[in-house]
Amino acid sequence: MNIKAMQVGPIGTNCYILEDSAARQAAVIDPGGDAPRLLAALKGLEVRYILLTHGHYDHTGAAAELAAAFPEAAVYIHKGDYCDVDPSLFPLHTQLSGGVNFYGEGDRLNLGALTVEVLHTPGHSEGSVTLRCGDVLFCGDTLFASSCGRTDFPGGDTAKILSSLRRLGELEGDLQVLPGHMESSTLNRERRVNPYLRQAMDGRF
Repeated sequence: MNIKAMQVGPIGTNCYILEDSAARQAAVIDPGGDAPRLLAALKGLEVRYILLTHGHYDHTGAAAELAAAFPEAAVYIHKGDYCDVDPSLFPLHTQLSGGVNFYGEGDRLNLGALTVEVLHTPGHSEGSVTLRCGDVLFCGDTLFASSCGRTDFPGGDTAKILSSLRRLGELEGDLQVLPGHMESSTLNRERRVNPYLRQAMDGRF
């Protein structure tokens, strides 16, 4: 498994290229912008998936361009965020009117020898998911290093994000935390120092 992180789009969203090196197959997670840079980084790879942790514009900005460049790639989003509640915030339904697939809790996608598991972790948005591949969590805007996603956007819910954080905190092992913004972390570190995760694990909703 090889993971490349790139900061893309207007606010430097973390986009991740997840690759099975042996099969030369890749998934692009949260292509928030800068399509030419992403296309250059993906040269020579078979792009199987375009995976979205949620539907906010800063995580989906280059999805349509990548889908056009890789017509065999399947675009996945949780149906809770494929919506028209606020087109400026959730623009994907206006950019991709067809060819979108929906995934949800417990779904699994195969990428060469890798398996990507979907955990529905609402709170930042109703359709937020965390994608787990082995010991790596692609958390989108649910869990950050020492923080968590905001809940004041449409579809946000503080009680739900705390429940989602508790679920992540109760996963076994010291998993890698790859968030949608800022630096990476580990689950053990977040259990120790993240005040929102500690509040969630203490049941203080």
